[in-house]
Order: sequence, then C-alpha cells, then structure tokens
Amino acid sequence: MSEQDIFSNLTQEEREIIVNKGTEAPFSGEYNDHFDAGIFICRACKSPLYESNTKFNSGCGWPSFDDEIEGSISRHEDLSGGRVRTEICCKKCGGHLGHVFHGEQITEKNTRHCVNSLSIQFKKYDNLSIAYFGAGCFWSVEKIFRDTKGVYMCQSGYMGGDTKNPNYREVCTGKTNHAEVVEIYFDDKDVSYDSLLQIFWDNHNPTSLNRQGLDLGTQYRSVIYYTSIFQKDSANSSLIVAQKNWDRLIVTQIEKSTVFYRAEEYHQNYLNKNNLGTCSL
Repeated sequence: MSEQDIFSNLTQEEREIIVNKGTEAPFSGEYNDHFDAGIFICRACKSPLYESNTKFNSGCGWPSFDDEIEGSISRHEDLSGGRVRTEICCKKCGGHLGHVFHGEQITEKNTRHCVNSLSIQFKKYDNLSIAYFGAGCFWSVEKIFRDTKGVYMCQSGYMGGDTKNPNYREVCTGKTNHAEVVEIYFDDKDVSYDSLLQIFWDNHNPTSLNRQGLDLGTQYRSVIYYTSIFQKDSANSSLIVAQKNWDRLIVTQIEKSTVFYRAEEYHQNYLNKNNLGTCSL
C-alpha cells in the first residue's frame, strides 16, 4: 500500500497530526483518560503500537505510555520550537505520534511516550474477564494480583460508594462509602476466577471488620464485587469453604460491581515503583 493510500482516509484533523506533525489540545483527546484492556494501533496503517497495560496517567493531558510494542516505533531528533526533543513515529508508515521523554520518574521504566489520541485507535481485548476485590490497602492487593500469571492488567481504585469521581482524601474520610479495590483483567485460560478467589482469601484476614492490620476504616473492608452470576455463585461457594479455616465469622461482603474509579496515578503499582516489596495485609 502506498503512502497516499495509507493516509487517504484520514480526516483533516487526523492528517494535521499524523502527516503535518501537529499537536491536539491537551485534555481534548478521547484516550487521555482511557484505561480499558486492549491494544492501541496506528490510526493510519493499523499497525500495533502500544499495549494498554503500559498506559498511565501522567497528568500532561495526552495519552502516556511507558513502553512500546517491540519494533513498532521510530525515533527522530526534533529541533522545532527552539527545543531539542525526540519525536516518535509509527515505524511502519512514518505517521507522527508525539514525543518521548525520559527521567521524569513517574513509572518504573522512567519513560513517557506522549501520544496524540488522533494518532491512535483502541482495540479492546475480548478474551479477558474482569474481577474486583477489596482486601485492605490496595497497594499490596494490586502487587499480589499483578504478579499472578494470567493477569494482563491490574489497577487500584475505588468502588461501592455514594459519590462520583472520588479522590483518595475523600475516600479516607469514610464519608464516600467507597472501598479500596483492585480491578483485574485476566485470561481465564491461564488463571481461573476460582484461583483468583483463593488468592484473595489467602492474603488477608476476612474476619476483621473494616480493618486490615493497622489500616482502619470502611474503605479497607473485605469485599468481592462480582460482574456476573457465575462470579457471584463462585464467590459465595468459596466463602463457605474459606470459613472452615477461621474460628471467627467471615465478614466479607459479596456485592454486584458498580462503577470503578481509577485511583490517582501515584497509587498505581505503588510498591514496585517505590521498591517497597510486599507489605503485610
């Protein structure tokens, strides 16, 4: 396919970015706050560029990734605007994506691909299932599940409360009624939901009401948010089995999942980013 064919179906706005190396306004792109599981491809030639598990919220106003699919990106010196920057382009078609920056210490990889939404398209992974668990501070819970084989992506956040778009400070007051939870995208061919439930039971105290260790408050409650009747039945069955391991009554709540609100970026992958290892739940 010729370059003319590759770019022929672009809108005027897309062409301005991809061909003419323009930049969309910050916080205006459809993918700036997009954190579903899937793959981002070049809008022009449809070549895979980024896995969604490398995307993070840098606060810059453009989609940010800390890694690329191997061999998908080319780099070029950019001296425009009186600055020295590194431009990134789709290696297959040469379409402009944005710029890459290093040394900002936002993620473990210390890299930020700053990409225009108009340069990319998202393709959802249909083979993945979603699970939600709350088992105390989400820092430790996220690390445990993130390190589990078959888990594609794990994010910390809030669920089950009464307010929209809560932040950490609000949740910590206990007034929003949100729980600290992790959102898990997993491939059930590699890890079953029952296996995730077992990890959940094995890594916290489900008999401690609104408390795990020194963390006290309703946001630290033990809770399973199910996304289907299958998950609901599995959770209830697993609770009966787990109860045999405890003298005290399990207080874990089993409720239908509601809106998941992704937590602030500094909470994501917190223990790994800060070299803290696994802390006790």
